[in-house]
Amino acid sequence: MARFALIRFPNADELARAAAEEWWGDIATAHQDNQTYHVALSGGRIALKFFAAVVELAKVRNVPLHRVHFFWADERCVPPDDPESNYRIACERLFSPLKLPCDNIHRIRGEVSAVVAANEAESEICRLAPLNAEGQPVLNLVMLGLGEDGHVASLFPGETESIASSPAAYRAITNSPKPPPRRITLGYAAIAAARQVWVLASGSGKQNALRESTKPKGQTPLARVIQSRSQTRIFSDIPVA
Repeated sequence: MARFALIRFPNADELARAAAEEWWGDIATAHQDNQTYHVALSGGRIALKFFAAVVELAKVRNVPLHRVHFFWADERCVPPDDPESNYRIACERLFSPLKLPCDNIHRIRGEVSAVVAANEAESEICRLAPLNAEGQPVLNLVMLGLGEDGHVASLFPGETESIASSPAAYRAITNSPKPPPRRITLGYAAIAAARQVWVLASGSGKQNALRESTKPKGQTPLARVIQSRSQTRIFSDIPVA
């Protein structure tokens, strides 16, 4: 049985809208069950379209968001007002338009050292999200993008097994091949523990990364995520090569 579901779309706009509609439905279900909902967001171009679709759908969705808590799949080591900050993008495009309560937004402090920021972020997410038997936070949803090299969050190819298998929920990245070099990322174990993982795989030049990632013995970071879970959903507008 395949460990992933690949859902194809003709373009990024339709991908973003479909993901936004499903996300609103997921939050509505949690609200009806009187449950707190924990989600980790990613950045990237497709995130902008996703945020816009979420905000647009909010006009017709009567779903309270006071039980939704927002974390990050990764963050760059920059101040929160820097154009490279994933927090800034989400704040401008999602949180402010939806008038979300500040207490529900748990940003990673990119302005301090990567190690300090990772430790703080891990303490915060483990304080609020339920933990599994291994002590990993169990998020309702981790949302990821996909890089041309198959990276997700700030988990890049080329890590040693000892580093990749770290049990840290968040860890510091000091040598990212994609600038800026210093980042904080969710680890593989925390992503594996999530109830759901959605990958918004969008953009040209990623056919090889997607193909390699979905092989049973693929070697990319996304492949490692897929192999660690029973199911991962991939929303893709990447043309079939």
